Amino acid sequence: MKHISVYVPQKAFMEAITPAYRLFRAANDFAAAAGQGPMFEVEFVGLNKHIKAQEGEYTVHIDKLVSEVEDTDLIVIPALCGTLAESVELNRAAIPWMHRMHNRGSEIASLCLGAFLLGATGLLDGKKCSTHWAYYDEFRTMYPNIEVVDGTIITDEGKIYSSGGANSIWNLLIYLLEKYTDRDMAILAAKFFAIDIDRDNQRAFTIFRGQKGHADNEIRSIQDYIENNYAEKLSILDLADIANVSRRSFERRFKTATNNTINEYVRRVRIEAAKRSFEASRKNVTEVMFDVGYTDTKAFRDVFKKVTGLTPIEYRNKYAKEA
Repeated sequence: MKHISVYVPQKAFMEAITPAYRLFRAANDFAAAAGQGPMFEVEFVGLNKHIKAQEGEYTVHIDKLVSEVEDTDLIVIPALCGTLAESVELNRAAIPWMHRMHNRGSEIASLCLGAFLLGATGLLDGKKCSTHWAYYDEFRTMYPNIEVVDGTIITDEGKIYSSGGANSIWNLLIYLLEKYTDRDMAILAAKFFAIDIDRDNQRAFTIFRGQKGHADNEIRSIQDYIENNYAEKLSILDLADIANVSRRSFERRFKTATNNTINEYVRRVRIEAAKRSFEASRKNVTEVMFDVGYTDTKAFRDVFKKVTGLTPIEYRNKYAKEA
């Protein structure tokens, strides 16, 4: 029998606390219906016996304090809420326990913004991580030694797992359930909870806002220029001239400031504009393609799918007002 410890953080989203508890207990119900014994022992653990969640709207009653847990197979870290740096500090006392359990063989899985507490353990240094797409820049600032995997739903670093944003937490939990049981149990649970079992990215939901939390004013002005002129032909040399710096220095500074090459940034801005156009208008793919600065249908389709995970037609059909 697998032992699942759902760590209940000080300051967490209630909807991120319950899914792991519900899923693994439901698996026991499915097993019982098939004439089998329970497969999982599931419990809430925390730093206090009663923990307030969702800015105090709910109180979670804890089964065991972390100090009382000597062995477990999996620690689940739900999404934190509030100011993330402050939330991490409120939960820092749990980190030595997580280290101790991991050293004894426990696996650890963070759900969505739970990655911020997992990052604070240092166990992901030099490794990859998923989290909510809207918090990539903040995560990179707090944890520069961890690589955020852009758009990924599930990241598996071998005994350490992380998920993307919001409902992506269910995809990671189903993934772990399949690992601990089998494909049939995972499919049964996915159907029961109405989860798209094999969704592998969150790119279609990503809103590109540009990385402007840096101190390079010249580069920020070029970002603004790109965002106001994305439909025009934008060469690196012309942009460097506008910034009044050499091309080599410009490319280096732009990458350092935004975590994108110049061409990558231009592509992201153009695709974001295309997404907004598909969502708000009835224009066809060709019209939108020309509006955002592309003239080659295949190139536009390939870039759009790489960024969003969907073809332009699939995206329009899924998100357009008329759809």
